[in-house]
Amino acid sequence: MSEFGALEVRLDYCFRDRELLAQALTHRSHHHHHNERLEFLGDGVLGFIIADSLYHQFPRSAEGDLTRMRARLVRRDTLAALARDLSLGKFLRLGEGEQKSGGFDRDSILADALEAVFGAVFLDGGFRNAKTVILKLFAQRLATITTQNIKDNKTRLQELLQKQEKSLPVYEVVDQSGQAHALQFRVRCDIEHTESPFFATGSSRRAAEQKAAGIAINALESSEF
Repeated sequence: MSEFGALEVRLDYCFRDRELLAQALTHRSHHHHHNERLEFLGDGVLGFIIADSLYHQFPRSAEGDLTRMRARLVRRDTLAALARDLSLGKFLRLGEGEQKSGGFDRDSILADALEAVFGAVFLDGGFRNAKTVILKLFAQRLATITTQNIKDNKTRLQELLQKQEKSLPVYEVVDQSGQAHALQFRVRCDIEHTESPFFATGSSRRAAEQKAAGIAINALESSEF
């Protein structure tokens, strides 16, 4: 079995040109022949295949709903979760610094590498094989996504507050820590007539705001304020 044989088994795809797979798993910190071009290609292939699948799965849905469903399916945290399901981190080629800092389990690196793998499959086996690999990996998520569960936490919180005739929430970054490659943002969410604000931490301001909004939603729905 090749160096990446276990990954090929998980993908259910055997590469004719395994150098493509090796490149897809190579981070720029490891070698100049890295995966960023394949990531660019894979992003486009993934976006089209998911859009095509949603278009046929939801024949009556409006463009806006389809766009939001696609965004949820192809966003970074979803791709990183799928990459972890594949144990992709074990196969990554990282520079020494990235290895020491835990790059093999970083969402951004995992998501980019998975898109690069999709690009490599497309170049190696064509569109049909890329579609088969992608739809198999996304099968469960495609089966469970609906137009009712695509709103993010900030949108849901805004709608809940509007129903209660409250002012919109205010978000503020109150702390930023960590090294440049692994920043953590602590966000405060203030809501009218609450005894205390809601705090959350994330790897980006957006992620932290979404978490804080989710905490606020739980409190709102359980009548804690």
